[in-house]
Amino acid sequence: MEIQKVGVVGAGQMGNGIAHVLALAGYDVLLNDVSQEALDAAIQTIDSNMERQATRGKITSDQHKEALGRIKTDLRLPSLGASDLVIEAATERETVKTAIFEDLVPHLQPHTILTSNTSSISITRLASRTDRPEKFMGFHFMNPVPVMQLVELIRGIATDEEAYKACLTVVDNLNKTAASAEDFPGFIVNRILMPMINEAVYTLYEGVGSVSSIDSSLRLGANHPMGPLELADFIGLDTCLAIMNVLHDGLADTKYRPCPLLTKYVEAGWLGRKTQRGFYDYRQDPPVPTR
Repeated sequence: MEIQKVGVVGAGQMGNGIAHVLALAGYDVLLNDVSQEALDAAIQTIDSNMERQATRGKITSDQHKEALGRIKTDLRLPSLGASDLVIEAATERETVKTAIFEDLVPHLQPHTILTSNTSSISITRLASRTDRPEKFMGFHFMNPVPVMQLVELIRGIATDEEAYKACLTVVDNLNKTAASAEDFPGFIVNRILMPMINEAVYTLYEGVGSVSSIDSSLRLGANHPMGPLELADFIGLDTCLAIMNVLHDGLADTKYRPCPLLTKYVEAGWLGRKTQRGFYDYRQDPPVPTR
């Protein structure tokens, strides 16, 4: 099937990035959120990011204008019913995602493919709460979406080949690279990345190294573009903790036990860049370690 219209649920950091790249690739995008303020902020962010791309010569001013014109916003979830593909990019909580799919399903066309941008939740379980598990997939973009080249495509146990190939075509049209993953906790990227971040937090917790020494060691000793604690702040410590809990619960292995210090930071509301404090304090320039 040919996908032309794409609905995106959630206008946050991931949702607006997904809408951005889809519109630049020529898709008509309907961006949905429960908040008009979030939708307005998303359009401003997309406009600003496209302007930055135009300034750097990555796109033309005409491409910027045309792409922005392809993005519409709507507070009503049923309005996404005319989409050929829906990408859910709401909060990383299974109850929220399930409620969205249950509300959306009665309004969809028979051929519409449903996908979730979840970073760790079972695709098979999410699909089972819809009327089309054969047309349900994981469509996991990396953050920030306009910059990162990888998209994980995750098939549930019932996903058919037609749905997979349709999503693969979309990834190709975005000039990104697809990695096919099986439906196990964390998929590929987070199955490997999050335990590394969690181990870095344990290294801090046990006093083996300071925030600065841990991040410097991985940047300079392993040639990582940023240290694991800095990366955790960028991702969001609440998201890191949620994924570690999914890995721990789903795989029942103590090696995935979240570090108590990570839990403590989340309990304090120190979630990283988005709250101005995490392993670094971003209220100062340059940011300084909080531990």
